[in-house]
Amino acid sequence: MSDTDLSTPRVSRRDYVLILFALAMGGFAIGISEFSTMGLMTQIAQGLQISEPQVGHVISAYALGVVVGAPLLAIIGARWPRRTLLLLLMVFYALGN
Repeated sequence: MSDTDLSTPRVSRRDYVLILFALAMGGFAIGISEFSTMGLMTQIAQGLQISEPQVGHVISAYALGVVVGAPLLAIIGARWPRRTLLLLLMVFYALGN
């Protein structure tokens, strides 16, 4: 019988700061992508040839997708192997573009 260490590895203060910085930048990027479109509503409406209220609905639909999708991805990400999840997300991203 072998003894295995099941304790959580210690994170250095430097790594902890880098992790928090990465999380903060990710949150900032998601937030700025939603709020920056508010100032561009007129241009988006002209480009898509729809009214500004319809652009507001499009932006709200995107925000709702983030609110619903983020917890679902977290649940899926915790259960699936990382490699499989990464490949599926890359395929989904490629198909979406």
